[in-house]
Amino acid sequence: MGLAITNKTLDKYFGFLRRLDNNSKKRLIIKLAESIETNDKGSSDLRNMFGAWEDSKDSDEIIRQIRESRVDSSNTEHF
Repeated sequence: MGLAITNKTLDKYFGFLRRLDNNSKKRLIIKLAESIETNDKGSSDLRNMFGAWEDSKDSDEIIRQIRESRVDSSNTEHF
């Protein structure tokens, strides 16, 4: 299932897109058609992007890396 938008939002997009030249409109139609085929396969389903963090490191190692990657803003050079 994809992101659904309202008719009002679609009308706003169409107001912009109808000003495109015919060649650009055809390319857009092709891209939209290809995205429908891709979505039918479920490969870009937004729900597939959620889940638990998976890593081979333990929590102490992750915390250590986060702390080491921090930048101290008081040590930055000013122009």
